[in-house]
Amino acid sequence: MGLLTNRVERSEIKPGDHIYTYRAIFAYSHHGIFVGGSKVVHFRPERNLNSGEASTDSYDSMSCPTFPDCGFRQPNSGVVLSCLDCFLRNGSVYCFEYGVTPSVFLAKVRGGTCTTAASDPSETVIHRAMYLLQNGFGNYDVFQNNCEDFALYCKTGLLILDRLGVGRSGQASSVIGAPLAAILSSPLKLLMPSPVGVATVTAGMYCMSRYATDIGVRTDVMKVAVEDLAVNLGWTVDDNEEVVAEDSEASSNTQLIR
Repeated sequence: MGLLTNRVERSEIKPGDHIYTYRAIFAYSHHGIFVGGSKVVHFRPERNLNSGEASTDSYDSMSCPTFPDCGFRQPNSGVVLSCLDCFLRNGSVYCFEYGVTPSVFLAKVRGGTCTTAASDPSETVIHRAMYLLQNGFGNYDVFQNNCEDFALYCKTGLLILDRLGVGRSGQASSVIGAPLAAILSSPLKLLMPSPVGVATVTAGMYCMSRYATDIGVRTDVMKVAVEDLAVNLGWTVDDNEEVVAEDSEASSNTQLIR
């Protein structure tokens, strides 16, 4: 991985890695956790999975010729187990970076590629991903609870206390930060006759807005065990379903990864 790209070869990724691939000609990226055995656990809008409506991130899991369990998910859940081929959909694989320095973070012009936060051990990451595959990750929200938020939580266990603000996603921060930087820098056009000067200031504001929302520097985050995630997010879980999920989770996870 380098400063300009996080692209890696398939042979380089390891279980517990946070990987992503670009969709719609690099318009956005889709994120997931590689759990080994050529399988990826990722989070998608539940409405696309239930309705079968066409979307830019949809695929027919029943057409996978290699893995019969490709596309496995629990009812009413957007967390999906896919094979690596179906996840990438002929795209390249990129590896999300953790524990980067502030200078490297700011040098990455595009959001959703790295964080200053440190990653937990791979065993813990895989446990979180497989637990959420069985129990869900709440409702999908493009700004507050998307596929990148899912992968970031699996890697760090960090949860944002203020659910009204922007989520952990670097992509969401970029989408919000770019227009905000342009608005804030617009009065400077009266003081700076040079377009280059205005562009430089706007770029600086954009980078700083991304950095301020990174989970590695935010103060409104806390470490939450995956077993306590439903309570902290206010999800309602039926008692009988919770008992069944706990009894079958260990055996199901082993079979799915295998």
